[in-house]
Amino acid sequence: MKSSYEIAMERLSKTAPAAKLTAEQKKALAELDSRYAAKIAEREIALKGEIAKAGDAEKEESLGNQLVLERKKLQAELEDKKERVRSGAKK
Repeated sequence: MKSSYEIAMERLSKTAPAAKLTAEQKKALAELDSRYAAKIAEREIALKGEIAKAGDAEKEESLGNQLVLERKKLQAELEDKKERVRSGAKK
């Protein structure tokens, strides 16, 4: 007996089948994931170091907010670039 999730996934694949990716696209997506994971980690390390040195709760909060915004920005950039790769557009 199929779960409701499995039934929903079957319906979804019938209406909007998943695009098949080429080996080159898969490689480009993996490179993007790796590059952006490194960028995010780099910013986290830098800002967490600044937060530790801050000593002021207000400044710590400001830097924490900056970290969240930068992480979101980088993840949005990553998703945009990945979508371009998936659609076959140039970087």
